[in-house]
Amino acid sequence: MKYKKFMFAAMLLASASFMTSCNKEKDKNEGTDDATMTAIAEQFVDHTVIPTYTTLAAKSQELVDALETLKEQKTDANVKACANLFLEAREAWERSEAFLFGAAADFGIDPHIDSWPLDESAFNSLMSSPDMLAQLEGDNGDVAAGNLGPSLLGFHGLEYILFKNGQPKSAAEITTDHLTYAVAVAGDLRNCCYQLEVSWAGDKAPEEHVARVEDLELNCTVGGGDYSYGDNLKNAGKAGSIYQSATNGLMAIVDGSKSIADEVGTSKIGKPHQGTSDEDIHYIESPYSWNSITDFKNNIISIQNSYMGGIEGQRDDSKSLHNFIKSKDADLDAKVVAAINNAIDKIGAMDYPFVNNRTSATAGEAMDACAAIDDILSEVYTLLSKL
Repeated sequence: MKYKKFMFAAMLLASASFMTSCNKEKDKNEGTDDATMTAIAEQFVDHTVIPTYTTLAAKSQELVDALETLKEQKTDANVKACANLFLEAREAWERSEAFLFGAAADFGIDPHIDSWPLDESAFNSLMSSPDMLAQLEGDNGDVAAGNLGPSLLGFHGLEYILFKNGQPKSAAEITTDHLTYAVAVAGDLRNCCYQLEVSWAGDKAPEEHVARVEDLELNCTVGGGDYSYGDNLKNAGKAGSIYQSATNGLMAIVDGSKSIADEVGTSKIGKPHQGTSDEDIHYIESPYSWNSITDFKNNIISIQNSYMGGIEGQRDDSKSLHNFIKSKDADLDAKVVAAINNAIDKIGAMDYPFVNNRTSATAGEAMDACAAIDDILSEVYTLLSKL
């Protein structure tokens, strides 16, 4: 009996030691995962979000300057210069849409600067109002423009002034009143882009951009607190962050990518492709510049940048969702990468321009490819939720 009791005690001790060892190993793995996820969040903020918004802020100011020059010297060359800068700013904006879950959504910036279609009736009324044009012409024209409403603001208001049938307009087609409107609307767009940049970069943003945002008393922190949106995500799981864990931070990144994949497929392409109502038929993004397909592609690139660990030229595979998911489920990661690449290819193969080919079968194929991204990222989200 004594021998058996000794053996039983030895077995319990061994079992307890094994369990303790397993728990320590589990704690060690969790600690390693947390450190890895924090590094991924830092890479995402510093090498995906901030450089994208920095480019957007810079290009939006350049566009204001170019439009002011065009107003002073109405030449075809100056129109083309404005059109090119518009497209450059547009690219940066579309490549930011995988992370609309931050300041862009909280402060209503997305609908403010990127609603479509333009309300042409309201635009014509505006052009017939000397009082409103005088306000837009004033020193605070950008602030006055901010009150016009989304259907007259942002990228698509400027697009309407600068483009027709996929080409820059001739200078003769653009009136002085058009340019008064355009300069003011571009100023409002720039203010919003500064707000996005400062909201994520904090005091690391250019001083003049911070100063402009402060002058306009624009909100730039999470919930009016001390954290910038960048710091909030980097500190996921720590006191002060809205994210309870490092895992929650990565889940937010995945969810942002899922949202834009769904929007491109079901709304941006799907509504005009499948719809029969007048509203659906005219729900076409960038119809004047014929930039729709490029917009869609850049939206998927925003997902790619978020997943792969940075914008092109700033990627670090070791600090990417791609590498982390690969370490957990290599097959799942391969499916994500393939789905992203396939969507970019399918969108690129769409019949151009979309505004004239909305019912093309190639649009349906692009829709399906976007849905595939959304579906596979749902699996990534579930995997993360179980960590």
